[in-house]
Amino acid sequence: MFLPASRRRPGGRTVAADGTSSLGHVVEALGVPLPEVGALLLDGAPATAADRPAPGASVRVEAIARPQEVPLEEGQDAPRFLLDVHLGTLARRLRLLGLDTAYHNDMDDPALVVQANAERRVLLTQDRGLLRRRALWFGAHVRGSRPDDQLRDLLDRFAPPLAPWTRCTACNGALLPAPKEDVAGALPEGTRRTQDVYGRCADCGQVYWRGAHGDRLAEIVEAAGRTVAARRAGRGSLARTG
Repeated sequence: MFLPASRRRPGGRTVAADGTSSLGHVVEALGVPLPEVGALLLDGAPATAADRPAPGASVRVEAIARPQEVPLEEGQDAPRFLLDVHLGTLARRLRLLGLDTAYHNDMDDPALVVQANAERRVLLTQDRGLLRRRALWFGAHVRGSRPDDQLRDLLDRFAPPLAPWTRCTACNGALLPAPKEDVAGALPEGTRRTQDVYGRCADCGQVYWRGAHGDRLAEIVEAAGRTVAARRAGRGSLARTG
């Protein structure tokens, strides 16, 4: 999907090689960011992006293996994510599933790389140029134009453990049970009358209850669980990219 349309035909392609450029440079010059490159084979042998292909060499570039492993720090049981400014809806859905997800609607590319590196977050974006920044420790291209497809792709790629309904979708804080009497002052009259179960964000104080969109959110959570289970069982598939 990263290759120009003229290079998407089946079979190998011949590209210029000067004998000094690294394999990584050659691959990225074709339009494929290195974070999207899986195994590399140079004349049939395992290779790295730093290797230098000689003129006439045969190179095979494979896709990232799924599920993709992310280095975790001590005490972590799931990857942490950081999304660029164009993926706000996806950020809220990842938080709905209990995944630690940072998002800012006004952060530029250099600042995103700094935060991703400092907090060891996987930077999610559809910007190939951002993925090509050498300083970035870990990034991933989000496939699909619709939030449903984007979420399915990310869950299929990383198959993270999910903890639905445990994070604030607004700020990413921990969502804790809240007695009705403690939040009554912040509730509309109709909600106080019809709802008894509430949660409140430990960071921003946002109050949550099962509202009109509850069924739709439950469907998202259930579908996410099926996607992760299928990938862990080796039955996953890529999202549509329409």
